[in-house]
Amino acid sequence: MTSDQRIAGIELGGTKVVCGIATAAGDVLERTSIPTRGPDETLTDIRAWLEPRLDGVTGLGIASFGPIFVDPASPRYGRIGATPKTAWQDFDLLRAIRRWTALPLALDTDVNAAALAEIRWGAAKGHDNVVYVTVGTGIGGGIVSSGRAVHGLMHPEIGHMKPRRLPDDDSDGLCPFHGDCFEGLAAGPAIQARWGRPLNELSADHPAFAMEADYLGQLAVNLLLTASPTKLIFGGGVMNCTELLPMIRDAAARHLNEYLDLTGPSNGEEELIVTPGLESNAGLLGAAALVIDAA
Repeated sequence: MTSDQRIAGIELGGTKVVCGIATAAGDVLERTSIPTRGPDETLTDIRAWLEPRLDGVTGLGIASFGPIFVDPASPRYGRIGATPKTAWQDFDLLRAIRRWTALPLALDTDVNAAALAEIRWGAAKGHDNVVYVTVGTGIGGGIVSSGRAVHGLMHPEIGHMKPRRLPDDDSDGLCPFHGDCFEGLAAGPAIQARWGRPLNELSADHPAFAMEADYLGQLAVNLLLTASPTKLIFGGGVMNCTELLPMIRDAAARHLNEYLDLTGPSNGEEELIVTPGLESNAGLLGAAALVIDAA
């Protein structure tokens, strides 16, 4: 695929959808944001914006919230799984898009796709063992091992692992499946429910920051000790609070208790836990990366 070839991308998130056209060199030419509503309304909006722009496009990448069936051999390939977004449960996303385009399609989770994009163009260039975590409406994680996105029984669903509860946290957690998993305790809606406001409306010395950093620091430790990434990227709307990243690093170091060095393995100076280099384009360019990798 040449660098000037045009690729369409859909990043389907829990709150919004980002649609766009990018080049194979990683340049975003056009993009728009659409609210995520029910499947029929959302897909109608996606089609209305994207379809007139598909002339000369070589493929369409779909980076979707999960769980979603990503194994092409599965009879449920392309369907949304047991999401808390009840209107989307068992929705056949791939079939709905195939109804209106004959372009080659590539599909993965939004976080797996974002990890691939960060490796190709962003904060993880030069690395092939990378974890991308998004903290927003939910908490999701994409894992790339030896340059390949991890699939297996399904795909990584790291937000549903269980943290060690903090003694001053009396929340039951908001996850409808697991209550007090990481997503149930530390995603955006959990912060809002616990403190009455989102994190970006609270001062950095508010106890919400220390609690959020501790939970995300625990999550970082779990991922470092299992997936063993050389870059661990935290993105998503909650991470727009720039004060949070150094607090997560400190919490992870505290929980590791000197078991691992949290600077990069190559020169001892490169940070291991970082934010996305592609910022808000990570998911959209991830969708483009899926098409490139499938070509």
